[in-house]
Amino acid sequence: KLTKGTKYEKDVAAFKEKVKHKTLHEREESTGKEGVFTGAYAINPANNDEIPIWISDYVLMEYGTGAVMAVPAHDQRDFEFAKTNNLPIKVVINPNPIELNMGVPITTTVPEFDSNTMKEAFVDEGIMINSDEFDGLPSAIGHNNIGDWLAKKGVGQWKTNFKLRDWLISRQRYWGAPIPIIYCEKCGAVPVPEKDLPVKLPKNVEFTGKGSSPLAQIKEFVEVKCPKCKAKAKRETDTMDTFICSSWYYMRYCDAKNKKQAFAKDKVVDWLPVDQYIGGIEHAILHLLYSRFFTKVLYDQKLLPSDEPFKNLLTQGMVVKDGAKMSKSKGNVVDPDLIIEKYGADTARLFILFAAPPRKELEWSDQGVEGSFRFLNRVWRLATEKPEITNPKSETNPKSQLLKKTHQTIKGVTEDIERFSFNTAIAKMMELVNVYNEHKNNSSEISHSFGPKSLRTRSSFVIRNLLLMLSPFAPHMTEELWRHLGNKESIHKQAWPCYDPELAKESELTIPVQVNGKLRDTISVATDAPEDEIKTKAQGSDKVKSFTAGKSIVKVIVVPKRLVNIVVK
Repeated sequence: KLTKGTKYEKDVAAFKEKVKHKTLHEREESTGKEGVFTGAYAINPANNDEIPIWISDYVLMEYGTGAVMAVPAHDQRDFEFAKTNNLPIKVVINPNPIELNMGVPITTTVPEFDSNTMKEAFVDEGIMINSDEFDGLPSAIGHNNIGDWLAKKGVGQWKTNFKLRDWLISRQRYWGAPIPIIYCEKCGAVPVPEKDLPVKLPKNVEFTGKGSSPLAQIKEFVEVKCPKCKAKAKRETDTMDTFICSSWYYMRYCDAKNKKQAFAKDKVVDWLPVDQYIGGIEHAILHLLYSRFFTKVLYDQKLLPSDEPFKNLLTQGMVVKDGAKMSKSKGNVVDPDLIIEKYGADTARLFILFAAPPRKELEWSDQGVEGSFRFLNRVWRLATEKPEITNPKSETNPKSQLLKKTHQTIKGVTEDIERFSFNTAIAKMMELVNVYNEHKNNSSEISHSFGPKSLRTRSSFVIRNLLLMLSPFAPHMTEELWRHLGNKESIHKQAWPCYDPELAKESELTIPVQVNGKLRDTISVATDAPEDEIKTKAQGSDKVKSFTAGKSIVKVIVVPKRLVNIVVK
């Protein structure tokens, strides 16, 4: 309808014919560069702009309505399509100069995006720009606000779409759980009786590579009697795909030695649902979905206590080297044995946890490994040296800055571990070591005795708690140092350090100040400073004034304890 009788009709028809011959998989894997213009435009209901309508092979009718609003600055395939076809790229999200999940300001200025020089789409969370009244908002917040705004205007509504692909469980291969079905000419498909379960795979199988299941060639496996009429019958030779097992294995873990049932109900009631699931992104669609189906079916059969298998999910990022996923074919694989031989297992472990948040991609860096090794060596030296005890009470003095820093670190590391922010937890311990060294060199706030008098152990309150906090990250070294300090029981059997909430309080916060979403300065304010005071201090910054002078301040956004963004025109 859009192209009939126009100069675009021929090209659109030819492209449609070309795409007809592609499989759905080929279209899903498309780089998103091929497409043609229809000559028509859609009206953007948010601002009444005209949006050119193109067709492309990577836009699927199976997805939503089959038509999508391209966001080339923030979707990689849309970006490729726009670059190839010389379409405009409008940036609406800039990198955020503060990592919102950590509350740690970035000290360097984040470069502004230029759509003409962008090498790839920016797909992370950030600060909204070029978005009128939503400028300056963190994109996660702005996303919800825009949805509500469109609904209020009557041009959009919130909707959740569901889609389920066909699911084939059988495979023509040897490995995999046998499907317990027997085929009888008279009785049809008959389940294997429970007394004959489990069906076990034969061991005299030959792999010929000639097609069909290898089990079909094993006469003594295939030829059986029908459980109902006792006539000659044949056993199913397909096996179930391995994802069948991976969809319920955690239930078996609860009762692994049960020889009569897959699991006893009272055992799974005690253990399930799983408190925390950690897995790669490749599991996000299939394995996790199938696990939910299995769980819901078994829940309906009153065999499980919950209709969901997992309470929480953490999807970890991949490890890459030289900008590419590690692969033997690419020759960029790191040999862990060599790393462990040179630096020890704790260094490799600490580096991986420190290099990036677990949800993000981790870029392997030999320099980063060296840095982690140096840090562990610093800890070793601090724990094995014998400082003189000049003021044993200094570490229990509430006015001691080192004492406060220790309690703040315990609080911070505890909270970071609970939310899987391992990299920031390690950073806090590194900062504590720096502060410890400063006090060791400049004051008498270090040493004091602890433990049974018979041990006459001399060590630092700081070191004791540092080792306890570091033990999940560097378990081998901390265990050895713990014994070195005179402790007989393993460090991994100790209670987690506690902190005093009063001593752990931060007196000041460092907050980034942005102008139109771009970092311009940072300010220090009291933790309980009111919003008006924060706004005044932010606008009073000399650096900020140089970007707001002569301009109209539209609004000042304060994200509590996170950032200030001044929107100007």
